[in-house]
Amino acid sequence: MAVVANSKKLARNMRDGFPHPYSLQNAHDFIQICMDKEIQSIFAIFYHGEFAGSVGLHPQKDVYRKSAELGYYVAEKYWNKGIASKSVGLIVKFGFESLHLTRIYAGVFQNNIASMRILEKNGFVLEGIKRKAIFKNNKILDEHFYAIINE
Repeated sequence: MAVVANSKKLARNMRDGFPHPYSLQNAHDFIQICMDKEIQSIFAIFYHGEFAGSVGLHPQKDVYRKSAELGYYVAEKYWNKGIASKSVGLIVKFGFESLHLTRIYAGVFQNNIASMRILEKNGFVLEGIKRKAIFKNNKILDEHFYAIINE
């Protein structure tokens, strides 16, 4: 996992909690966080038997308990193979059918066009743009906010 996640190109579109460089200790910490969750909703992505990334839902609390935030990444060497799109489709199905969610949402940095396309291919709708909401790599960026509703 640490080898796959240790990519500057990958990290530039992730929150700061996804560090670069990505160490073996970071991988252990992430796996422990996943194992400690009451509801398992974060999964490894495999492609032809090799670890290729991660996809997960982060259920919200209180009045937002029927919503979850979507997070995912696919290693650079697996980009443009449809892996992320398929993984997002599967996790959305899991969220709606197994977790009984009403809403799944994701925020995307303005320069991450590929991620926007992945969400749109899976039925997510752009709900709005939070202007100048992100500070990443010494740049101020907009955040595109997408959601899909379980009708």
